[in-house]
Amino acid sequence: MEAIDWRSFFLLEDTCNIAEANYLKNPSDADNLTIWGSALLQLSSFQNDQESKKMIKDAISKLEEALVINSIKHDALWLLGNGFTNLALMAPDSNEIKGYIDKASECYQKLLQVDPGNKSYIRSLERLKKVHWSVHWS
Repeated sequence: MEAIDWRSFFLLEDTCNIAEANYLKNPSDADNLTIWGSALLQLSSFQNDQESKKMIKDAISKLEEALVINSIKHDALWLLGNGFTNLALMAPDSNEIKGYIDKASECYQKLLQVDPGNKSYIRSLERLKKVHWSVHWS
């Protein structure tokens, strides 16, 4: 069993709490929503599967809200793609997996249209293709 990095765990929890307080003051702050979504995605790795899925879905909701406010927020779109990829890895059936893969692919394709040479975006799309291939053939 892997040891928990408690310092990271508490830092991420604090980040979520601060972001939530900031949201109450200014719900239209796309940067704050992106920070909150990012922290939730990272914090989800400390949870059991059920709690992790719930936390990832909460992160996705924050990131989608950030993108409603600022539709060209690249970091939110990249994190959103990562969230959908993580849900695809946890999904129990092929239809659900395909839905998440399609959503993640859409995020990464949008990013690559704007910045075709970005190595992080390219790696994310390659990772997604591996997820799709491994699920399709398993």
